[in-house]
Order: sequence, then C-alpha cells, then structure tokens
Amino acid sequence: MKYLDEFSDPELARKLVDQIHAVTTRPWAMMEVCGGQTHSIIRHGIDQLLPEGVEMIHGPGCPVCVTPLEIIDKALAIAARPGVIFCSFGDMLRVPGSSRDLFAVKSAGGDVRVVYSPLDALKIARENPDRQVVFFGIGFETTAPANAMTVYQARRFGVANFSLLVSHVLVPPAIAAIMESPRCRVQAFLAAGHVCSVMGTAEYPPLAEKYGVPIVVTGFEPLDILEGIRQTVVQLESGRHELRNAYPRAVRAEGNPAAMAMLRDVFEVTDRTWRGIGMIPRSGWRLSERYRDFDAELRFDVADLRTEESALCRSGEVLQGLLKPNECEAFGKQCTPRNPLGATMVSSEGACAAYYAYRRLDLVRIR
Repeated sequence: MKYLDEFSDPELARKLVDQIHAVTTRPWAMMEVCGGQTHSIIRHGIDQLLPEGVEMIHGPGCPVCVTPLEIIDKALAIAARPGVIFCSFGDMLRVPGSSRDLFAVKSAGGDVRVVYSPLDALKIARENPDRQVVFFGIGFETTAPANAMTVYQARRFGVANFSLLVSHVLVPPAIAAIMESPRCRVQAFLAAGHVCSVMGTAEYPPLAEKYGVPIVVTGFEPLDILEGIRQTVVQLESGRHELRNAYPRAVRAEGNPAAMAMLRDVFEVTDRTWRGIGMIPRSGWRLSERYRDFDAELRFDVADLRTEESALCRSGEVLQGLLKPNECEAFGKQCTPRNPLGATMVSSEGACAAYYAYRRLDLVRIR
C-alpha cells in the first residue's frame, strides 16, 4: 500500500537509527508537537531506539486533549437542552467535563449524534428545520477548513438552525508559549505535517530564529519520524536552527491556498484557553463578524460559563512536556481509559492513552 508499507520498512528504519547514533555526541531534547506522532513513536518504540540522552518530549498537539474544560461544559449544557441535536466526532463523547461527559448526556435523553463530517451535521439541520443542530468544532488548523466550509454553506443556503461550537487552536503560538515557559527543556521541534499541509511553513522560520531551535516538518509513519529526528539532530549538533521540510510528499511551503482563503473568510484570530496550559494570546480562531450568527456560544448564551480543573489530573504538565504520563501518580490507577481523569487518557491521540495502550507503565530502553 503506497506510503504505508514503504515507510515502515525495518531495514531502512535501522539505517536511519544508525545514522542518528553516528551523528549524536551529546544529549538533546526535542518535542514532537502532534499527538498522532506521539502514538506512532510509542507504538513502534522509536524513543527506545534513540541514542542515550536523546529524549522525545510529548507536546500539546492532541486536539481533544487541549479543548478546555469550560468548552466541554458548554457542549454538555447545550447538548442537554430540549430541541437540540448535538453532533460531534466520536472522540469527544467520553472527554470528561466537570461532572459528566456527552455519553452521560445521551444516556439521560439528550440527542447526541456521532458524525463523520461537519457537513453531515449540516445535512441533519436541513432535514430537521424545527430543531437546533450544533456541531462541536474542535482541533488545529487541520480540521478547521471543513468546519469553515460548513458554516459558509449554512450561510449560503440559509440553514438558520445550524450553529458551530468553536474551539479551534493554532500550533505556532503554542510553540512560542512552550519556549517562553521558564521550565522549558525543548531544544527542537518536529512540526505536524498535516497542519503544514494546510497552512504551509511560513510561520515557522521566525520561530526557529527567535528561539534558536530547529523545526523539522515531519510525517507520521516510522520512517517519516526517524528522518525528522535525524535532520533535527544534525542541526542541533552543528549549532543551526532552521526550518526543514522532511515531509515533502504532503507539504508545500505555500500550503493550501484555497483552504487558507476559506479560513480567513469564516474565522478570525482570538485568544484561546488550552486545557491544562491556560490562556495563550492569539492562539485560536472564532467565527468572524460575518458568520457570528452561527456561533453556538452566543446562540445558547453559554459564553460566560467558567470551570476549574481537577487537582488530581496532571495532564497539563503532560501537554507541556514537563511530565511523562507514567510519572503521574494517578496513571493506570485512578486514571484509566475506562475511568479517565483527563482528556489525555481519552483521546486516540493523547499521550496518556498511548502509554496505557502500549503498556509503557515504566520507561525501558532497548540497548
């Protein structure tokens, strides 16, 4: 199968691992931004094959994980209202709010539906003109174009009973926030290839220059990640800090112009709260003035809802790369996929879920 088998070849992987060992002379700490990359790293044991002292720090690039608790509670409040059909991707249904999740709302009689595209939610709205239909629009720049297109279509066709609960966040401001943290240990970044396939790479060279860190755009298969690590270590060893694209089959420097134009029309940049991290200025999107009538927060008057995180869950430290999941006292005990304390244990891209699924209860290195 093209771009799967070829990029999982064990012999080529061994050659890349050998090259990484050959060029490494000192310890380095690099962050893979994307949760999909984290799962690939843990699943294939890539972090265990690296030279002693080369550490992979798991970043905040899991869209479910960084959706703030207050947005989850707003979703729960809207979904529980009579006459509302609340649509979401399946990975949001078990994310815990302050007291329950969307599955609990559904079991109590709420009309909560799993869809596979925001356009499915728009179709439901057109088929049910007497009911309010809300789609839960979360994620990074990758999922935002489809949500933007859906709102555009709703306005174009006059589907007034459709609205979007928006919680979109942006990667570059998060990188800046991580680098400006006084506890930061990150010396380089593996950037998320799917984000760059939409937005291009123009925002990353200024970050590399300002913070003195290499940034390598990387894919998700084992060879993609190993090549990204190799290029990153080469830069670190030579004292360079540049942007490199190690995912050219999917990423162009200019990104996807049509998608970016749609995003500029439908959304505008705003401050966003990230779950476990806090407020990052200008790190997200909200609906622009032209499309504000489709904003579910305003339509259902939940904009001022405020909540507090659990004191026991340390997912915020995991998302910032300050803590490995198995270093949390609750990991695998009070917090499991069946009874999660935080979104990092629920999401298919969460670091805690990856460690639990692949039995990383302790860190063991392959020698």
